[in-house]
Amino acid sequence: QVQLVESGGDSVQAGGSLRLSCAASASGFASDRYMGWFRQAPGQKREGVAATSISGESAFYADSVKGRFTISRDSADETLYLQMNNLKPEDTAMYYCAARTRALNVSPDRVLEAEEYAYWGQGTQVTVSS
Repeated sequence: QVQLVESGGDSVQAGGSLRLSCAASASGFASDRYMGWFRQAPGQKREGVAATSISGESAFYADSVKGRFTISRDSADETLYLQMNNLKPEDTAMYYCAARTRALNVSPDRVLEAEEYAYWGQGTQVTVSS
């Protein structure tokens, strides 16, 4: 069973930055897949934050994070990143890395839907204080 392992979560002040990382436990797992970041605050539904296409050439963002968050993938070390700048208290949540089934495309209107992803990490907590 392949595992996705997130890291980089922390407690920061509003306006601060964090970079989350996601590594797969199996070599080659992260290639040829859509991958994304999701978040879930207590009592809230899990929501898509950002996703990247199989090639990494296309990125998709939730409106709430556009211009502040950047998703990227490093093919060399097979790691997915989420650079988060100008953090706000409403960004406070558990952040999860997710991956789709290999080589399976997804339409842009579904790419940030949690149901489209088959593999999930355990999450890393981000807390932003005002």
